[in-house]
Amino acid sequence: MLNIHIRPHWEISLKGGRPLDTADLLGLLLSIQDTGSIAQAAKSVGLSYRYAWGLLRAAEELFGQQLLQTGRGRGTGLTPLAQKLVWADRRIAARLSPTLQSLASELEVELARVTGAALRPLRLDASHGFAVAALMSCIDRDALPVDSRYRTSTDAVTALARRECDLAGFHVPSGRFQAQTASWYLRWLDPAQHCLVRVAGREQGLITARGNPLGLRALADLARPGVRFVNRQAGSGTRMLLEMMLAADGPPPDAIQGFNSAEFTHSAVAAYIASGMADAGVGMRAAAAQFKLDFTLLLKETYYFAVRQDALEEPAMRQLLELMRTPSYHAMVDALPGYDARGTGDIVTIREAFELGA
Repeated sequence: MLNIHIRPHWEISLKGGRPLDTADLLGLLLSIQDTGSIAQAAKSVGLSYRYAWGLLRAAEELFGQQLLQTGRGRGTGLTPLAQKLVWADRRIAARLSPTLQSLASELEVELARVTGAALRPLRLDASHGFAVAALMSCIDRDALPVDSRYRTSTDAVTALARRECDLAGFHVPSGRFQAQTASWYLRWLDPAQHCLVRVAGREQGLITARGNPLGLRALADLARPGVRFVNRQAGSGTRMLLEMMLAADGPPPDAIQGFNSAEFTHSAVAAYIASGMADAGVGMRAAAAQFKLDFTLLLKETYYFAVRQDALEEPAMRQLLELMRTPSYHAMVDALPGYDARGTGDIVTIREAFELGA
């Protein structure tokens, strides 16, 4: 099966002027940030020194400001404008990558239909997460027939109930909010028809700016004057969980500045905070680590794939489960900050997972 990759690409121009392609520029700026040298940076990204200087000059002319600054003994660094460009690119990638990956998967399926795929692809609808992303990289590597779409947890289990997908990815917290969360998903999951595949355990918590300069340690701190919060989108499992925690212990949502904002992935929340546009958000430890942010644990949860019991013996499903049980995939999950692979690939009943009575 063909693998298709779609990446974000953006240009900048003055009205009526020739656009500046940011691809080479951003790679060069990132390398300058790492090396402190224009010459080394140009070499590392495969550009000639002359072309790199020309690119920097063209960008500075467009913005009317410098992108680089030098200091005795410190080499060459990025100005605030250049840093903002780098963060803008990281935010764009964090926000759009799941959507583009879903589109790429749809294209793969369409081309497979034309070229004649050997197996009907599994349809995977899942909320975005690092263990799922790692699994998708393994699926691409092994050319397994999987058609994936990133959706909210609620949309995923709804699609499974309508037989619009074969696996639905969602997550359930451990402890006091488990029963309430389970009752929500049981609107669509039938213990007599569906079972669960354990993907990973993971940690959710409060993500704050590096060094946590405002001293934000609990949800109550989000209501302090001047604290800027960035939220997940309505329908996401993380936003639903946050609303449960606020309903139980406060503060009220309307006391939190930015509660009605919406980012579509944990990485996008972390990138928003790292760029200085917010002070805090709720998300995974892995997202905080990705952007070198601070993290305060709020709870642990388990990420599952829900699947119809009668689909477990389909050839493509067996291949996927075998992949999830390999030591190499377990090692990938365990290497993610805040994740654990205990039981990854195990099949459990809904009653066992949600601790339901007989």
